[in-house]
Amino acid sequence: MIAVGAARLLSGLKPVKVCAVLAFLRRGARPATEGQVLDARRAIVSASLRCAGLACLQRSLAVALLCRSRGVWPTWCTGVRTSPFDAHAWVEVAGKPVGEPYPADHYRKILTVPPLSEDR
Repeated sequence: MIAVGAARLLSGLKPVKVCAVLAFLRRGARPATEGQVLDARRAIVSASLRCAGLACLQRSLAVALLCRSRGVWPTWCTGVRTSPFDAHAWVEVAGKPVGEPYPADHYRKILTVPPLSEDR
């Protein structure tokens, strides 16, 4: 799956570059629904053992890219928690993480790339 390979390449970039690429790619996409994002997530974790495991950055990027190839865009997020320290990347719709076992306030968001219609 092309989205998985592209996500692997993107995950090696500096965060500012990742955000710039994603901000460019989201242009022209409609905001994704929870169902669309969940379908994309299921496809990604079915296609990649790495994405099905602990590679949250690659998984979140691949889901966002697959959504974009389908004409929609979720909110892509990275965040941290401090006790105990952990970093995570995920996608969400309307402030709700999609396909994640954590509640929305589990991580403090550091970077987000929402659909254009949401950040204007």
